[in-house]
Amino acid sequence: MHFAMYYTKLSLKHLLLVLCMMAAQFLGAQRISLAYIDSDYILSRMPEYESAQQQLNEIAKSWEKEALSLETELKQMQRDYSAEEILLTASQKKEKQNAINSKEEELVKFRVEKFGTEGALFKKRAQLVKPIQDKMFEAVQKVAKAQGLDYIFDKASGVQMLYANPRHDKTFEVMEELGIPLTQNETNKGN
Repeated sequence: MHFAMYYTKLSLKHLLLVLCMMAAQFLGAQRISLAYIDSDYILSRMPEYESAQQQLNEIAKSWEKEALSLETELKQMQRDYSAEEILLTASQKKEKQNAINSKEEELVKFRVEKFGTEGALFKKRAQLVKPIQDKMFEAVQKVAKAQGLDYIFDKASGVQMLYANPRHDKTFEVMEELGIPLTQNETNKGN
């Protein structure tokens, strides 16, 4: 399962499942190993993620500029219509109103195509960020297998952790697996 899917599908049912497994451990069942990472922190330290975010920001800024231009045209058309309305014939009014409506539709369509949930920016984000998330997920799997862990949670995914023992934090091991150099402070925290 890809990290993006894992990241978004962790739900209350999954949390209840883990709690049941932990209860089984206390009742004498096999031992379960748990750990956690902070994916937001790891991604913030990955240069390729920063680069992808920068590309997305530039694309969004460019499209926002286009949308603003369309909006400015629309507002000018509306002002012109208001100023001329009393001088126009019924057919001229209808023609101008149709042009304004058409421009409004064009603006809405542009915003949906570029910024909607299925829009170009969403698709571009998936194209740029998904490979980075997959790379991180592979590193998580390697760390989990190397250390014999059964589960690794992501504290950035919204799962509320009331307590997390820092000795189970595998953020820095995943960063090392990805080749992200640790600062002196991070090296000390990892030990």
